[in-house]
Amino acid sequence: MARPKTSHTTKLEPFRKILTSVAENRRVGEWKLSPRDLKLPVKHSWSVRQRTLHGGKQEGVEVIEVDNGALRFTVIPTRGMGILRVEMGDVRLGWDSPVKEVVHPQFVNLASGGGLGWLEGFNEFIVRCGLESCGAPGPDTFRNDAGGEVKRDLTLHGKIANTPASEVEVVIERAPPYRIRIRGRVDERSLFGPQFELWTEISTEPGSNKFRVKDQIRNVGASVQEFQMLYHVNYGAPLLEAGARFRAAAKSVTPRNDYPAKDIRHFDTFAGPTAGAAEQVYFLEPQADGAGRAKILLHNAAADRGASMNFSVEQLPCFTLWKNTVAIADGYVTGLEPGTGFPNPRQMERQAGRVPRLAPGEARRFALDFAIHRDRAQVAAAVGVA
Repeated sequence: MARPKTSHTTKLEPFRKILTSVAENRRVGEWKLSPRDLKLPVKHSWSVRQRTLHGGKQEGVEVIEVDNGALRFTVIPTRGMGILRVEMGDVRLGWDSPVKEVVHPQFVNLASGGGLGWLEGFNEFIVRCGLESCGAPGPDTFRNDAGGEVKRDLTLHGKIANTPASEVEVVIERAPPYRIRIRGRVDERSLFGPQFELWTEISTEPGSNKFRVKDQIRNVGASVQEFQMLYHVNYGAPLLEAGARFRAAAKSVTPRNDYPAKDIRHFDTFAGPTAGAAEQVYFLEPQADGAGRAKILLHNAAADRGASMNFSVEQLPCFTLWKNTVAIADGYVTGLEPGTGFPNPRQMERQAGRVPRLAPGEARRFALDFAIHRDRAQVAAAVGVA
């Protein structure tokens, strides 16, 4: 009896291009890719481009610009794989910081201004805070090389955002939906200090209104290490304006101090740009849906433009709402910030039990999904799940 015929499908390996590699002593520089280069179908004319910025404090900064045919975003390998901006049609995710250049980390002194030097490079849409610490500057206790305890000051929001990536690659799937991935490794290591390895992947699909951030932090040292992670996600115009709304299901909302407490009934609405306005900060305990994820939405006053994010509450159990409704020239912005804890001094977070630890070789993973909504129906649908 003849054996039945079997069919075999060959899995196409993804295209990979290494742009930066410490291990291989490689730096590609200017580079561009399109679907035609890979002989892929061109339903959506996407592209990936790396270029180097010049002049002032941005001299030598490398950026990777991804255009999926509908949505565009810019990744900054030189600044810890942060995302500078995202654009789709007339919607921009990002803000107008007083810091106009994409500042190279070599020009940022984290210890200046009493530990506030981080602010001298702060203008991204998404910037990670961590990994050793992620909150306000202040003293903390450390174990020294002799086994004793010493006190030293931590700086604002940690070091990872001002650390260039050691490995960067572009990965394109050759099979539908042809996902575009920008991957990078950023190291935060010190003798007598933490030894962390962050692998990140920012990805999207051609023609999509969505993108995804996936991170993994691993303790590559031989000792247990405390760590913190907070995603500082920053929105200005056109979504942020007088009457804009923040929407999220929350178990609790706690003002950071007395000033925002006076306005807690209106914590989810925004004032227009106001010169001299003081910042307001609220700490939220997000409510998970049936899949264990929190869903967050920001939309403009007319509710016809918006942006949403969702993430695992198990991975990121805390959420900070930062309202900085100062004049445009001074940095009119709101920060929607999921994290492992809140951006308080690390001593305070440790006392509250919100500073996690990683055993040697242990890793923690985080995944955040973002979407842009460009009409009333899309915003209304997003409101229904936020």
